[in-house]
Amino acid sequence: MTTDQGTRRRFLREFVRSPLRTASVLPSSAWLAAQMVAGVPERGEPVVVELGAGTGAFTSAVQRRLRGRGRHVVVELNGRFAAEIARAYPSAEVVCADAVHLPGLLAELGVGPVDVVVSGLPWVAYAGRPPLIESVAGVLSPAGVYTQFAYTWTRWAAPARRLRGDLRTRFEEVVTTATVWRNLPPARVYVARRPRVTSS
Repeated sequence: MTTDQGTRRRFLREFVRSPLRTASVLPSSAWLAAQMVAGVPERGEPVVVELGAGTGAFTSAVQRRLRGRGRHVVVELNGRFAAEIARAYPSAEVVCADAVHLPGLLAELGVGPVDVVVSGLPWVAYAGRPPLIESVAGVLSPAGVYTQFAYTWTRWAAPARRLRGDLRTRFEEVVTTATVWRNLPPARVYVARRPRVTSS
């Protein structure tokens, strides 16, 4: 069995165990990963937070983009996936936890303003729960970037519409990429920049 086959088999196994948390039967493709990490700066010492790493499709792309610079924090709720990511990418700081607690998790790690948040989380799993976008926007720097993908076939479903509305409320600029057809299922990436300052 090849590495790709093994990764797909593990992903399918976790989907069967918890379909809402995994949300897909296949890992994301390299083409989708490239779109997701395009906002990671190629210079300096950026702080990148990755949510829902799964088997590491986006993790690998972030690591290649960083080339040992900055900090790469991975928040993964699935303990099996988190352990695999920690073994495969020792330079990443892996936290096995729920992303809705993101501000507290980063405070415990001493992580200041974040430059980029890359999210591979299934949006439907967070419907009706504390708003994840609020947590993300709250940890980003004023020039921060948040990327979140959504499958094209769910674009007009209620969770996707709420996602777009929440993004436009909390960010000054929201751009949707062209469909990434070389992904199963095909997907689009939402790129949200510059979180709005809210009064509390």
